[in-house]
Amino acid sequence: MPIEVEKKYRLTAKQRDEVRARLPEIGAVREGEEFEVNTLYNGDAVELNQAVLRLRRIDERALLTYKERVGTRTDIKQQLEFETAIENPDAIEFILEALGYYPALGYEKRRETWRIEDTEVVIDELPFGLFMEIEGEEHNIQDIENRLAIKRLVAEPLAYPRLTMNHGTNIAGVIEARFEPPK
Repeated sequence: MPIEVEKKYRLTAKQRDEVRARLPEIGAVREGEEFEVNTLYNGDAVELNQAVLRLRRIDERALLTYKERVGTRTDIKQQLEFETAIENPDAIEFILEALGYYPALGYEKRRETWRIEDTEVVIDELPFGLFMEIEGEEHNIQDIENRLAIKRLVAEPLAYPRLTMNHGTNIAGVIEARFEPPK
């Protein structure tokens, strides 16, 4: 059973710059940057407070993901996660809606990905803030946090869907957090 193990931090702009500077110094390799559009669905079998059914579009690619939180008493989150690539995201949207799932929440994200051995570090910008996630084995997460040595890192216990609910705008029944279009 695939379990995602990660810790999320809220960053200031200064901390983001410090993380970007420190990552290569501790051996991280930059894998790239992406722009994501995430749509989360509600339906009879999935409710946002218990599990997530997400369609993520990244350029021409798309991923369909199911996540369900596993109880933990630390800042390091554990979630059951199943994910698969989708060849035709428009078709999967139609299928989901035909099966009774409907968009409930949407958010955009700019993601910069780094890798240190088997551990992934991402720096995310969302319309409501800057974040870093470290995903890997629990001991690796703590090791990288210590090696980064960024002062006053604040763990963020809320997932992006909950943060979107708190900071997004209700547009025709869908809570959204989108970047301002370029002028």
